[in-house]
Amino acid sequence: MRLEGRTALITGAARGIGLAFARAYVAEGATVALADIDGDGARAAAEAIGPGAVGIRMDVTQPESIDAGFADAIGAIGHLDILVNNAALFTAAPIAEVTRADYDRVFAVNAAGTFFCLQAAARHMIARGQGGKIINMASQAGRRGEPLVAVYCATKAAVISMTQSAGLDLIRHGINVNAIAPGVVDGEHWDGVDGYFARLENRAPGEKKRAAAASVPIGRMASAADLTGMAVFLASAEADYIVAQTYGVDGGNWMA
Repeated sequence: MRLEGRTALITGAARGIGLAFARAYVAEGATVALADIDGDGARAAAEAIGPGAVGIRMDVTQPESIDAGFADAIGAIGHLDILVNNAALFTAAPIAEVTRADYDRVFAVNAAGTFFCLQAAARHMIARGQGGKIINMASQAGRRGEPLVAVYCATKAAVISMTQSAGLDLIRHGINVNAIAPGVVDGEHWDGVDGYFARLENRAPGEKKRAAAASVPIGRMASAADLTGMAVFLASAEADYIVAQTYGVDGGNWMA
């Protein structure tokens, strides 16, 4: 098993992509802390996975919650080898209608939450002196601007940039920082995205989702399971020589 004896903390792991990663990591031999603002959901998800998983509550927008969450996770799993920064929010609006509150809310999770969880993991890994792996969840939306999605795109561009900077800084401590940039991923998240576009573009429910799926060269939207191979690879020893990179797992939507 590729992650035998390793430990991981995954944010936003009560459902969706984070939960798929947790299942894949446990299947590969890791012990995983599933962190989520929905603490009950994280604990239920961990219980469903079984031995090797524990659920904790963490609000990545609150410094004291990050500190407590990392302490709880490390107390439960012993130490931290791998962090996956997966917690994120989506928003969409015309530029003229973006509110400061919505801007602050999404940046607080997607950008600041990612950065300060990365920092917390790095501090633990540096003190322990055994290196580690940090994987940030970016997006194809961080590679380009998109109409109506300026704030979300900007947050994911920030994730790509901080992955590069943190990767270059932390590799001297043996900590590899890289990112995954999914395309359109079917599930609860994209159901919410479809709802935004139904309202903003006067579309029928489901129309934007069908159009997004049709635009993918591979011919369909991704499932969360389609991303787990890259998540396991970047967490494993096979990726020891990979630093500060963002990998597109998007069915061909964006050619790097």
